[in-house]
Amino acid sequence: MEKSHWYIGAPNGVVVCINRWEGHRLQGCFYHGCSEEATKFENIDQALFQLEQFFNFLNFPYATTTERTFQQKSREAEGKRERIKRMDDKELLKKHGELGTFIVRVQHRQHNSWQGRITWMEHNKTLSFRSIWEMVKLIVSAVKASDTEQEEEELSWFDDETK
Repeated sequence: MEKSHWYIGAPNGVVVCINRWEGHRLQGCFYHGCSEEATKFENIDQALFQLEQFFNFLNFPYATTTERTFQQKSREAEGKRERIKRMDDKELLKKHGELGTFIVRVQHRQHNSWQGRITWMEHNKTLSFRSIWEMVKLIVSAVKASDTEQEEEELSWFDDETK
């Protein structure tokens, strides 16, 4: 299988590994270049909050909307955070989940959501997503397809939209 869609491409690229599917609850972990350790999650909500924290730490992609506060934030403290690359892209791409593995590349954080591209590594398929909800639906449909062997026509992953 040609792995043409297997790349990280940006400092905020992550590899999401799904290990369990229990009663509509996805469990697993994700990896990124700033840590050698996996960030574990017990459900998709927790994963999304942790990913958002990671993007905020990197300040990339820049969020077009931010939290409002009456306290003044120190810009100097924000700039001094260390963003050292601890794992290269080749090592990240070796990580795999038991039920599915996805490379998530968030390109924009606009309108209180994410836009970007997601690659399902097991099938070497890449699709764009326009919102967090759409990204989650793609992950769930891929895990369901692996788990229940659904018909290919039912899933958006199998459309000829891949590039």
